[in-house]
Amino acid sequence: AAKAIAIVGGGLGGLTLARILQTRGIPATVYELEPSMAARQQGGTLDMHSESGQLALRAAGLFEKFRRLARTEGEDTKIMDKSGTVLFAEQVEYSLSTDTDLSAPSRPEIDRTDLRQLLVGSLNPDCIRWNSKVVSVEQTLSPKQQHTIRFADGSVARADLVIGADGAWSRIRPLLSSAQPEYTGISFLDITLEGVDQKHPREAALVGRGTLMALSDRKAVIAQRNGNNSIRVYIGLQMPADWLKKTAATWANNTTAIPAIEQLLHGWDPSLLDLVRRADGPVIPRAIHALPTGHSWPRVPGLTLLGDAAHVMSPFAGEGANLAMLDAVDLAAALATHPHDAEAALAQYEALVFPRSAAAAAESARNLEICFQPDAPRGFVELLKQYGQPPS
Repeated sequence: AAKAIAIVGGGLGGLTLARILQTRGIPATVYELEPSMAARQQGGTLDMHSESGQLALRAAGLFEKFRRLARTEGEDTKIMDKSGTVLFAEQVEYSLSTDTDLSAPSRPEIDRTDLRQLLVGSLNPDCIRWNSKVVSVEQTLSPKQQHTIRFADGSVARADLVIGADGAWSRIRPLLSSAQPEYTGISFLDITLEGVDQKHPREAALVGRGTLMALSDRKAVIAQRNGNNSIRVYIGLQMPADWLKKTAATWANNTTAIPAIEQLLHGWDPSLLDLVRRADGPVIPRAIHALPTGHSWPRVPGLTLLGDAAHVMSPFAGEGANLAMLDAVDLAAALATHPHDAEAALAQYEALVFPRSAAAAAESARNLEICFQPDAPRGFVELLKQYGQPPS
């Protein structure tokens, strides 16, 4: 009989896995905490790397649709210091090829909402169970090794194989590993500017078609053009772990939040401060966490992890979504290779994931450190010139 596969978490990794399994005729059910696709703002823009995210979209049979949504011009990169002096600028001009030659590296942008919508729309309607908050998973040893998944509404599901694709604060991870995400020392304050071509033409011109990063004083102002005529701005600050909690009241209202950020960026160029002053929505505080570099776990029958549940890292290598989707490719391939031996499939998959995610997590931690050095953006500019390709 076909194994019952439960994917806990309907983020990009879990949805990609479900889609690739579906194309191979392997049924799976995705249990997603949110009540619907529209439940919340899905975050900003993502760069899809040719060797990972794009590879996954090809495996999922969705590359053509992705190509129509992707913004190659989103790869444009501008690095400045706090005075507004541009120290590195790159404009890219190319079109995404339909052929399967992945040797030419590309990292076009796509809004996270568009990508998630693309994946959700590609799945059979009964594949996703929305509003399914997992509260526990227990192994039942008889009559066969199965898992009982209990949900917040009191309902229960059974599965032979449970895949934790449920993000940084995974409910499945503790069944495999005692590791917890740790604070990286960096806190973000997120800001959105809407309708920028009409309402904020100066800011739109400053940011351009892609990403602007201003680095100085161990602080960062990162602004990214999104596909929906908006700009997402991230203020990155080196702060103690309890700082956001202590200052929570400040960020609750823009009348206090905006002046507080201006104070934190005292002495920065007015054009950069305007990215903050012109905020159209609330300021959203976020502490950046990462699992220990090289996180792995022993083989536990019928359970595994993918994406952030397995290897959440800081966003400074642009690898999070890409790795989650590549994990999905490898797990689907392993399950298809070993249809009657789930343990062999999971062992094959984990042997690929552990070294790959360790390397990406190390790169992410290194990039974070470089961006917040006292002499930044010098080291980051050198890194970009060395790669000839932005790692953001």
